[in-house]
Amino acid sequence: MIRGLAAMQDRNFRWFFLARAITMVTGSMSSIALAFAVLEIDNDARSLSLVLAAFTVSNIVFVLFGGVIADRLPRALIIQACYVVDILSIGTIAALLFTGTATVPLIAVLSVVNGASTAFVLPAMQGIIPQLTTPEHLQQANAMLSFVRSAVTIGGPIIAGILVATAGPAWAMVVQAAGWVIAIPVLALVKLPPPAHGGGTTMFHDLRVGWQEFWSRSWLWAIVLAFMVMNAIHVGAWGVVGPYIAKNDDRLGISGWGWVVSAEGAGVLLMTLLLMWFPLRRPLRYGMIGMAAFAIPLTVLGVHPAVVLLAMAAFIAGAGAEVFSTGWNLAMMENIPGEKLSRVASYDMLGSFVVMPIGTLVYGWLITHADPATVLVTSGAVYAVIALATLAVPSVWRMGRPDGVAASPALADS
Repeated sequence: MIRGLAAMQDRNFRWFFLARAITMVTGSMSSIALAFAVLEIDNDARSLSLVLAAFTVSNIVFVLFGGVIADRLPRALIIQACYVVDILSIGTIAALLFTGTATVPLIAVLSVVNGASTAFVLPAMQGIIPQLTTPEHLQQANAMLSFVRSAVTIGGPIIAGILVATAGPAWAMVVQAAGWVIAIPVLALVKLPPPAHGGGTTMFHDLRVGWQEFWSRSWLWAIVLAFMVMNAIHVGAWGVVGPYIAKNDDRLGISGWGWVVSAEGAGVLLMTLLLMWFPLRRPLRYGMIGMAAFAIPLTVLGVHPAVVLLAMAAFIAGAGAEVFSTGWNLAMMENIPGEKLSRVASYDMLGSFVVMPIGTLVYGWLITHADPATVLVTSGAVYAVIALATLAVPSVWRMGRPDGVAASPALADS
């Protein structure tokens, strides 16, 4: 079999990959649909920041418990159950939009439900992938999932921008819910052995064990601390200010924003193709350098938000982000024991997400009280400095791959 597709040899991974691909295809329009649904109700960046903060706070509250549950129960079953919750929450938002009864507080409440569901899905997703394939195929498996994610991100936002501008955001949410309906029975075909951790201890004991695993690795907590700030900047500057500028600046526009997000996905797509064939020998070193590139589109968004220029910058940032994404997944999956992986991942998510609600609220306030260009250029500079500062941590700079992973001349150290 072609080396880049080697993970498809594993039956369980094939079914999981199909289910995940379906949900990524149908859900690729959801973020744009939700953003413009809120702005259609109330054209105020603070309203959008409130909805995003509601989702993130809920995610933060439940994510540690999601990690414990994902180490105790079958992870595929957890994902299926959460998809049912997502169908109900997103379907309700769509119904409210169709009937003209949607309000920002109602959407915020339903975002809380969706955020809680995601808090259980994400640790389960992180923990299940090493169960589906062999260590030799792990990079290819992660890159293949990223390939689909980026491929649909290219077309999804463009279609979403057109659909939202013509038919309204509710239809994009209907498509997303339909994807989850299809994915649930496909996931039922994934057959895995019972979890190694079958209970017998309290939830707080399990949380303490997960914390010990997390804190014992300097590379892990150093990068999570960095992402506390980086994610707050990302969700605020890109997730709140970006759509606000798109709706109110003719140089960008709603459909233009769709093209920009799609260009970011194209950058991810190109990098996933490379990572399906070439081993990433220094996953964290190259990953954090790649993350620093996100400062480029932030600066362009503030200085001159023209579609073509911003799309080019987003393409570069997308490629860099994918190097980190694959590298981070490999670092976690190759260095954390599988029976503790979901709990450790939940601490990673908690630390990475905890400041995001503040970021959405702060940027919602900043965009109405300060010059957008100054805010975005400053944000880009701070983002790059923090990302590159992690390279001073020896374990981040030096981390390699386990013995037996073949080195590519293009990516190996000299």
